Amino acid sequence: MSDLATLPGVGEKRLAALQNAGIASVRDLALRLPTDYRDYTVTTAVCMLESGMHTVFFAALKKPPSVLRHGRLSVTTCVFADDTGDIQAMFFNQPYLRQTLRVGQKYALYARMEVFRGRLCAQSPSFVAPDELGTIQPVYPPVAGVPAKTYRHLVRLALEQTALPEQLPEDLRARCGLCGRAQAYMQAHFPQNPQALFAARRYLNFESMLLYQMQLRFWRTQGQNGVVIDARARMAPFFQALPFAPTGAQRRVMDEILNDLAGNAAMARMVQGDVGSGKTAVAQAALYACAVCGYQGALMAPTEVLARQHYASCKALLEPLGVRVGLLVGSMTAKQHRLAHQAIADGVWQVIVGTHALITETVVYQRLGLAITDEQHRFGVRQRTDLGKKGAGVNVLVMSATPIPRSLTLTLYGDLAVSVIDELPPGRKPVHTHLVPEHKRQGLYGFIAGQVAQGRQGYVVCPLIEKNDVLALLSAQETLESLTRALPQLRIALVHGAMRPAAKDAVLQAFYEGQVDVLVSTTVIEVGVNVPNASFMVVEEAHRFGLAQLHQLRGRVGRGDYDSYCFLMADGGQKLRILTKTNDGFLIAQKDLELRGPGDIAGTRQSGASGENAGADLKLLELARQEAQQAAARMDEPAYARLWAQARLQESGGVN
Repeated sequence: MSDLATLPGVGEKRLAALQNAGIASVRDLALRLPTDYRDYTVTTAVCMLESGMHTVFFAALKKPPSVLRHGRLSVTTCVFADDTGDIQAMFFNQPYLRQTLRVGQKYALYARMEVFRGRLCAQSPSFVAPDELGTIQPVYPPVAGVPAKTYRHLVRLALEQTALPEQLPEDLRARCGLCGRAQAYMQAHFPQNPQALFAARRYLNFESMLLYQMQLRFWRTQGQNGVVIDARARMAPFFQALPFAPTGAQRRVMDEILNDLAGNAAMARMVQGDVGSGKTAVAQAALYACAVCGYQGALMAPTEVLARQHYASCKALLEPLGVRVGLLVGSMTAKQHRLAHQAIADGVWQVIVGTHALITETVVYQRLGLAITDEQHRFGVRQRTDLGKKGAGVNVLVMSATPIPRSLTLTLYGDLAVSVIDELPPGRKPVHTHLVPEHKRQGLYGFIAGQVAQGRQGYVVCPLIEKNDVLALLSAQETLESLTRALPQLRIALVHGAMRPAAKDAVLQAFYEGQVDVLVSTTVIEVGVNVPNASFMVVEEAHRFGLAQLHQLRGRVGRGDYDSYCFLMADGGQKLRILTKTNDGFLIAQKDLELRGPGDIAGTRQSGASGENAGADLKLLELARQEAQQAAARMDEPAYARLWAQARLQESGGVN
């Protein structure tokens, strides 16, 4: 039985709940870091509250709460007031508050301040207990069946029982000004003050970056022989079948890949290309080369929508050339999975397209020669190599539509050769991008109606305010209702991540087939939706998005022969103006890096340990790279030998 059962308060039901959340041991509980924090050390007068602020305020209930229902969602609205003013608060799926809150009674509430329907609101407030005031409280991903306060208590018990030996040599920690590992985990879970939390985050970020840099060095020095796939003299049928002439950049990158495949060393290459640069054709060339030489090629995408589109594209291009293409995704039936696994194991399928299902333990390839991961920024560091471990000497190709600043590429992806498709296909028009303030919304709706009258389609994208936040769905639903009232003559549909895959795919297919004029969506359409007839996009509350993400979204339009437009709903902001001035993804990525830091881009960010200072993050990454070099020169010293052993353990999926 799991040692979790030894913790006070963990019975059979809570044990099952923790295990269902992926927490199998007391150690797992100690190592599972918070995803956020609530700072109860600062309180704010109501008159000083501003949009975007997370804070505690003391106020009395001014009048009885009201409850509205939107399908299964209930919204309880209250007004609280102190001596300086009043503030509206919105609680979701808590209708019981109408009976428990008392007019005139004063409450301490922690909330995020947002503008909703033109008015400042406290969104999803939580009530602050007296013993929590003056503290910084961790926030963890919810575990169904375990209340948040109980979970925090269990984490504290787990920390008391878990040994966290130092991984970093003492002289290294002294040089880099780092606290100890046990202290970092304790303060990351239960920070005494903001300074202690900063020190803990710095240690955890550095440790993650250092081990990753050491893994890169390990991969580079393995010198693994690869599957030799020399199809350079057999590519003519592929190029004759392409419905367009490749750009010079595409041909250059294809040649680099084909030369890698023909060599003795296993290929490890990244293809970077801006939105619309033609990475898919490059991947298909590699898959064709693999198939004609008698090997299997696998292409892994982060979403089913993108996987199915890749499957349809590969099937249309490659099957007439005699290449058998198959699909493996999570939503398939048990029978479909069984047949797919058999076709892969028997080598019936030469090209296999799918999602994470491609790397499950039960999938066995007959003769895998090439593994491709698309949209690599959506996968973690280890995931992008797991597919390549499905056979001996498998060639690995990763593709990214999120351009990475050249200054970072070597540091983040030192194990990979890098190819850049720096040329757009002829005729690809830049997307006209404009900031639109709220008072010009009606004029924008008139423009949308005009575009649809010309036969065009478009998107309206709503922000995902917080992961699993019901407000995001409410926002998308209200946007749909608002658009329907303003433009009743248009066919408008809604798609969001909470929908079942089949329902989501049905809406996207209807949009693709021209049965929907305007698609209201969350960021589920960020990648993998290709509708050449879409000529306009509206991004609601654009300030909530990162620059690179907005650039990705903007790439969903401008794929046809028409002038295309992206409208960013915002009242200004220097950050957003960058997008109105350039369509250069690499320049945008550099600006995004300066604002966000490298961990998010690399996929190496320690969960719950994100920093606010991107410049400091960059310096920490460079420091980790330098220390990895020093560690390589000191492998014979016991402390550094242990560190290298830990890096290799993590590379293989273990933890310490």
